[in-house]
Amino acid sequence: MGGQSAPGEQGTTMNSPFPARLSRRALLSTGGALSAGALLTACGDNSPTGSAGDGTDANAPSGAFRFTDDRGETVELDAVPERIVAYVGTAAALHDYGIRSVGVFGPTTNPDGTPGPQAGRLDLDDIRVLGTAWGEFDIEDYTVLEPQLLVTNMFEPGALWYVPDESADTIAGLAPTLGILVAPTADRPGIRLGDVIDRYTQLATALGADLTTTAVTEAKARFEAAAEAVRRAARDNPGIKVLACSGAADLFYVSDSSSAADLAWFQELGVELIVPEHVDAGGFFESLSWENADAYPADLLLMDSRGVALQPDDLADKPTFTRLPAVEAGQITGWNSEPVPSHAGCAPLLENLAEALRTARKVS
Repeated sequence: MGGQSAPGEQGTTMNSPFPARLSRRALLSTGGALSAGALLTACGDNSPTGSAGDGTDANAPSGAFRFTDDRGETVELDAVPERIVAYVGTAAALHDYGIRSVGVFGPTTNPDGTPGPQAGRLDLDDIRVLGTAWGEFDIEDYTVLEPQLLVTNMFEPGALWYVPDESADTIAGLAPTLGILVAPTADRPGIRLGDVIDRYTQLATALGADLTTTAVTEAKARFEAAAEAVRRAARDNPGIKVLACSGAADLFYVSDSSSAADLAWFQELGVELIVPEHVDAGGFFESLSWENADAYPADLLLMDSRGVALQPDDLADKPTFTRLPAVEAGQITGWNSEPVPSHAGCAPLLENLAEALRTARKVS
């Protein structure tokens, strides 16, 4: 899913919040009860051991850095990098584990200039922003930062999120790059939100994070409690049909849970997500004209809360939206369809979902 691109900007679909020409990259996250023990397994134990399977290397020389990313590419450096440049959501996740980035790229702010959901708890005044829209990446500023490592997400194998294709080789020539897969793919369909957070805790540890700090351990405990709250709310208020969606000027997007690590996990927690029947060729969602926005009756809407998507107040002139049973009942909750992949970043999202499920009533 894209940045703050204006309608019709090159690389975006007219009046759509999603970049065009990107196949599976075109849409970011648009996307049974577990026992307590199984729940923690699904969330990931987040205790990296330095084994070969987690991307780190327990046998690396003291003070050195070695990490294998989800492309299977290994970055080896004589010292742990300190000058990190990252996609904004990636930087936000690393920040939650105590790792600072000197520069970010990607949608950092909302249209009103306030920090966007992807920015998490970053202090944007203390970080150089290299670009906010799809295709923007200031290579001159990047060079000035003297980067030692670039880190970003991937929504399909090998495709570094928000790194422009036309300048990717130049960017890669200035510093090593790492990509972390954050969505299920054909080769790895079982990726869930906990798996993504695991990978970021592993990377943060390799970068020198201390996962035993009070802030980190409390965030993890809050995340696990919030996940259990979602499971309990879904169990105690059964039959609530939930639609994960995103609004644009001309289209209403219904998200496919099989392409989203968070939505697929919500289903495993018992949330009754509606699955679109005619997912677009690129995957991730079914795009509906506003005339057909009522194709999937729902009791609760999870609406994309990123600044690139239209919010409920922006859709007041769409009768097919305002007449949806969930909208008439006021049963809409914000959904960051590009969650910051950390325990601190995801805990509030889970808490909001649990509360929405607890209080929702059948209206469809």
